[in-house]
Parts: sequence; structure tokens; C-alpha cells
Amino acid sequence: MEFRVLQYFLAVTREGNISAAAQSLNLSQPSLSRQLRDLEEELGVTLFIRGKRRIELTEEGLILRKRASEMMQLVELTESEISEVKNNISGSLNIGAGESYSMHRVTRVFYHLKTEYPNIRLNIFSGDTEDLKDKLDRGLLDFALIFTDFDRENYHHFTLDDKEIFGVIMRRDSELTAKESVTVKDLYGKPLIVSRANGLSLFSGAQARHLQVAATYNLLYNASLMVEDGIGYAVSFDKLVDTSETSNLCFRPLTPEIAVHPTLIWKREQKLSLVSQLFIDKLESRMDFEYKEELYE
Repeated sequence: MEFRVLQYFLAVTREGNISAAAQSLNLSQPSLSRQLRDLEEELGVTLFIRGKRRIELTEEGLILRKRASEMMQLVELTESEISEVKNNISGSLNIGAGESYSMHRVTRVFYHLKTEYPNIRLNIFSGDTEDLKDKLDRGLLDFALIFTDFDRENYHHFTLDDKEIFGVIMRRDSELTAKESVTVKDLYGKPLIVSRANGLSLFSGAQARHLQVAATYNLLYNASLMVEDGIGYAVSFDKLVDTSETSNLCFRPLTPEIAVHPTLIWKREQKLSLVSQLFIDKLESRMDFEYKEELYE
């Protein structure tokens, strides 16, 4: 006995005839009549005495109406209780991340999650991989979004589809702005500003011997100030500082392309909080939804 058919049955008892019930349910009359006959056959009883204008319930029909009404009330109560629990879910989601445009993936997912659970809160901590893994290990973070290798025995992980491309931020009056992309050889002898986490690890040992580090940074905004003041060229991801036509800075990607995929990691032995589990579930469902959208575009 399907719940949906019981709803149809109650609509008929409420309206008093099949035609009106079919109209209220946006069904065709033949379709509704067929499903009611199937219900009678399934139960092995006659539920209606069909008159010219109105139907009357048999004794079995009266019993079913009573029980079906009780079931509907129970369903409504259950939905109400679940909604009450859902709306009372609260807590914080603590995520550490290096600077990247991929954080949009995290913030978009959290936005959708917060529309369902308005009492939750997102706390973002910036740092490099070592900082973030240390905070994860000490239980100060629920997740970390990283771009370097990690120990898969100690961490669960979820690799995002996003791709972060490395390039060089430079002043617009630099000689390299005439190029659409920059090779490693173009950087030989140039003063570089590199991240504290990566240093020159993006490049081979042979290449690194020809590269000069003028400064390191932890936050790219500070690196962009060093670029503006002529200290050097900052190696970083794209889309993190203003490089629009009105800016004094511009970005050129490295060629051959050097790119990484961001990975969300969390401790294996650490039990996820309810908010953390909801976040992972939402992240997976959103990625699956976006993937299906791409298939049908």
C-alpha cells in the first residue's frame, strides 16, 4: 500500500467524488480511478459505493479513512519534529586554508548549508600546509584546504575539481609584461618573492640554481606590496590580488603550465562533529550536482 495512493484515497473522501478529487490532485480522472481500483484489489475489499453524483464509503472504506488520516497526522508530526531538530542544529565549522581562489568552493558550499541550518558558523584560519596540519593534529581545525603532498595514512582527504595555476605577479612596467606567459628561464637572474611554504620547490634543482630569492611571504597581500615597491616578482596562484587594467600589477602564468588541485584533509582518528559531517555531505552532493550540470550543458 503506497503512501501516495492513500493520499489519493483521502482526497476522494474529502471531495466526495472522483472528478473533483482528480482536479484537486492535478490527475486525470481515468488515472485516479485506476489507482483506486488497484488499491481495492490489493486490499481485497470494496472501499466505495459509487453513486451518480457522490460516492459513499463502505465499512472497510470508513476504517481505511480513519487509519489513513491517522497516518497523515503522524507524518506531519514527524516532519515537524525533524524540522525542529534541523533548525536547532548549531555549532562552528573550523577550516584552515592557504590563500587560493578555490576557497570559493568552500564558501559556496557553506552558504548552501547555512540556508538549511542558520545557527551554524564558519571560522576560517589562514596559513601554510605545516601550520594547518599542526592545528589539525591538535584538534584546533576540522578541515584544512592544502595544495601540497600529505600523509594519507594520517588524514582522510577529498580532492576538489578546481585547478590552481601558478604564475608571476609583476609590475606593469616590467619587461616581462609583453609576454602572454612566462617561462622559468625568463625568471633567471630576476629577484623572486616566493611563499614560505613552497619556496623554490615548484622548480627542478637545475632550474633553482639559476633563481634568486629576494623575499618570502606568508600572505600574498604583503607580497603584492613588495612587488609594487619593486622588490621583485611574486610567484603565486592567479586571482588572489587585483591585476585588473586599473591596477599597477599584472599576472602572467608559467609555461609549461604548473598547476595543482586543492585537497581538503581531516584527521583519520578524529570523529567529525555533526556540522562537519553535514559539510562533507553537502560538498559531495554539490560537486555531484555541478558535474551532472556540466554533462547536460
